[in-house]
Amino acid sequence: MADNRKLPAERTAVLTGAGSPRGIGRATAGRLAREGWAVAILDIDGDAAKAAAEEIGAQGVKTIGVAADVSDRESVNAAIQEVESAMPPIFGLVNLAGISSPTEFMAETVEGWDRVFAINMRGTFLVTQRVLTGMIERKMGRIVSISSISAQRGGGTYSKVAYSASKAGILGFTRALAREMGPHNITVNAVAPGPIDTDIMGGTLTEERKAQMSEGIMVGRVGSREEVAALISFLMGEDAGFITAATVDINGGLQVS
Repeated sequence: MADNRKLPAERTAVLTGAGSPRGIGRATAGRLAREGWAVAILDIDGDAAKAAAEEIGAQGVKTIGVAADVSDRESVNAAIQEVESAMPPIFGLVNLAGISSPTEFMAETVEGWDRVFAINMRGTFLVTQRVLTGMIERKMGRIVSISSISAQRGGGTYSKVAYSASKAGILGFTRALAREMGPHNITVNAVAPGPIDTDIMGGTLTEERKAQMSEGIMVGRVGSREEVAALISFLMGEDAGFITAATVDINGGLQVS
């Protein structure tokens, strides 16, 4: 395979679930924009996606916000087609769309279980498969999917079994897909955050909850969304071309893999 490491100057990163103002996705979108990526934000909340794109576009990069239900193939296809029509070629994908689930296993329902997997796992499959067509044709791409420390530790966080199982699926998905995509010069990696100061764990974290969650973390605090964004940005960049099939932990030492 040719040693083709340099990303093109005109390139788009697609980020799913990046409409939330306090989410990892919004921070990552801003970081990628500062590093020269055009940014496409897909979110179930189309207004939030458009607002995020407008905010990030103020940095002087091309952006677009599109409503998309990542669990629905037709919705995904329509959203990516809109991105492809309006933006530079897609060279990067960050699978961030996900939902938490605090329901304990014996109280879980089939409907609840399926909903978690529809967003967290099927959504990752559908969006990734759709954007890979162009990446394979261009012989270059970066894919980063968000897993969780919950997948590695077997829960122990806000969410329970359904969430942990879906995020564990992301790890197997990443490793197997990386094996298939390697010959196409496409890297596929996962990031496994520990406790991060976002709203996914039942709302904004109070100082009391942060202190409770910091117990057992080597560095003595929860992480920030900007720190996770910096890691994702690195994995999307030129210097990460020899990293693939990896699960990169960012948990302050709470989990030692």
